[in-house]
Amino acid sequence: MKTQRLYLCCAAVLLCLLSHSATAQQAIVPVKREFRAVWISSIANLDYPKRPNAERVALKEEFKNLVDQYKKLGFNAVIVQMRPAADALYASKQVPWSKYLTGAQGRPPYPEFDPLQFMVEETHLRGMEFHAWLNPYRATADLDTLSLSPVHAFRLHRDWMVRYGNRFYFNPAIPEVRQHISDVVAEVVDNYDVDAIHFDDYFYPYPEKNAKLADSSDYRFFGLGFRTIEDWRRSNIDALIETVSQRIKASKTHVKFGVSPFGVWRNKDKDPQFGSDTRAGVTCYDDLYADVLKWIRNGWIDYVIPQIYWNIGYSPADHTTLLNWWSTVVQDCHLYIGHAAYKVGNNAEPAWNDPGEIPRQIRLNRRTAKCLGSAYFRSQSVLLNPLALVDSLALYYAPKALIPEMPALEQPLANTPKLQTIWPQKGKVKLRWKANKVDKIQPPRYYVIYRFDGDYAGNFDDPRNILAITPMGAQSRKQKFIDESAQTGLFYTYAVTAVNRQHTESKPSKPRAILKKPQGLRWARLGTPPGERERGREGERERL
Repeated sequence: MKTQRLYLCCAAVLLCLLSHSATAQQAIVPVKREFRAVWISSIANLDYPKRPNAERVALKEEFKNLVDQYKKLGFNAVIVQMRPAADALYASKQVPWSKYLTGAQGRPPYPEFDPLQFMVEETHLRGMEFHAWLNPYRATADLDTLSLSPVHAFRLHRDWMVRYGNRFYFNPAIPEVRQHISDVVAEVVDNYDVDAIHFDDYFYPYPEKNAKLADSSDYRFFGLGFRTIEDWRRSNIDALIETVSQRIKASKTHVKFGVSPFGVWRNKDKDPQFGSDTRAGVTCYDDLYADVLKWIRNGWIDYVIPQIYWNIGYSPADHTTLLNWWSTVVQDCHLYIGHAAYKVGNNAEPAWNDPGEIPRQIRLNRRTAKCLGSAYFRSQSVLLNPLALVDSLALYYAPKALIPEMPALEQPLANTPKLQTIWPQKGKVKLRWKANKVDKIQPPRYYVIYRFDGDYAGNFDDPRNILAITPMGAQSRKQKFIDESAQTGLFYTYAVTAVNRQHTESKPSKPRAILKKPQGLRWARLGTPPGERERGREGERERL
């Protein structure tokens, strides 16, 4: 009897998931441009590395496996935590090696290599963006200061630190702290080909019961001209954001600066004019002293990912209400939404036990013009596949997507490449093209390969026609690609576009068609409709 009940229960769950998948497939409207990212946390070895490991090969293999999974899922960016607690998962002259990387703070990997350089290269090899996630103010994860490296900021500049709860933080009031953090950011931007610098929601620490921030003396010393200590604290964070933004753009104008703040900027009861219709217990503005709207209005950040970690219909902070609020206030800045993957199948709210919650949020994003994509917290929560989350994401992200373009970065436009030849190679189709000669000084960042069923080009705006996105950063003017999925007996038409660093796409190359036959392939250069071409000159179609 128990076995029968278990069988019926499993069958019901499977039926629910299959029903959701079928419904999702019907409702999915593919989009050509969409930011699709995941946060990969290194603090406490939550995501990468899963355990401290000083061995180079193991660290490399673990990361490659991670980005392979997200590439397969259709993601186009990773946000990797490189500075969890005033340390580094890279070779730094400013801060010590992280204990989360090798097991002891200050100990390098063996044989020594630079994980950040490796991670950036591997991510770009898969045609994805790499966002370096730096936590600016957290100095320690606990009160164990004896294990800190001799070159950790706590040892060198004890006067920069302030204790709050069970951690030490950099004191945002001190100008030297601001300089130090901007120097850390500049080191990463100057030395690595990162696509963005990313700050999360940790500015002033989250309020803790019976904990008080000891900065009243700093307010008396530094706060002249500020009406309240709260205004002064916000100005300290403002100054850091502005300084970091300027340092990034002074070094490399194409590197983006993004922030993922707590999902509620301010409740309406505190700010009837600009606040959201929410009743959050904590807010960016009043508790973390992060005036994100000011940063957006002043053009200090290029994108914002509010962490809207509540479900649709959650009364104190409804997901839909917050999505609409952020889409109204964000101007001249990219808006992506942070999703709570960690709550799926793991929260008391009934909505998080519904496999359709995240898909509904994705559909809401796509119906909201200002919203340009998503990020998921965090990697392990996604890959554990709760309530078939991975399967849902695979459905929504099946057609490849380009990252939304950001014209404000003012990068040189890529010109139309020349698709030179397509021919058979051991049952596959090989394409060769080269960059436009105008792009000799500034090569395209990457290329997009389109394949259309039939012997003429179709809709370039339909992402289902994107066959592949090449690795980012390829410098060679001559490029090639092998299509291993072409089926025998079918006509295919290929075209290639070039894309610059701000993800602006060139006009497509002149399309070329090919017929894959059991004994060989044929190709034809397109320029007229199929019927007209059949009546054209015999020489327009050649046999390879």
